[in-house]
Amino acid sequence: MFRKILVGYDGSNGSHRALTQAVEMAKLCDAQLIILTVYRHHSMLEASLSMVRGSLEPGGNLDEAMRSTARNAADYAKSHARDAGVVQVSAFIKAGPPARTLISVAHEKGCDLIVVGSRGLGATENYLLGSVSHKVTGLAACPVLVV
Repeated sequence: MFRKILVGYDGSNGSHRALTQAVEMAKLCDAQLIILTVYRHHSMLEASLSMVRGSLEPGGNLDEAMRSTARNAADYAKSHARDAGVVQVSAFIKAGPPARTLISVAHEKGCDLIVVGSRGLGATENYLLGSVSHKVTGLAACPVLVV
């Protein structure tokens, strides 16, 4: 049925539910599972104004902290999928707008299903721009499962 399943994972409860569903589907279909964690690139101005700056390690910057957090989330998701019995699993991180990045990776990797949570970590952005899941369903060329 499905050969390549892309799941968006950001560490939120919604993305964990999406991961759980994608794992079950990958096992059922003997499909390759591709996990993508997208983090937002911050400009130097945003980094200098960030309230998080005080908690960064000396010499660190916001992009490095975001990248590290994304890498930890992707590694956790990959480990979770392997522990659950998914044989073909890979995890990636990318910087960019979440919905468009998910769509781009799905196209690049030839995915035939995208699984996303109905709510992720971007609550403030949802009010201004609409949710990631809503954007993905509108832009994707393949089926999208919103969990």
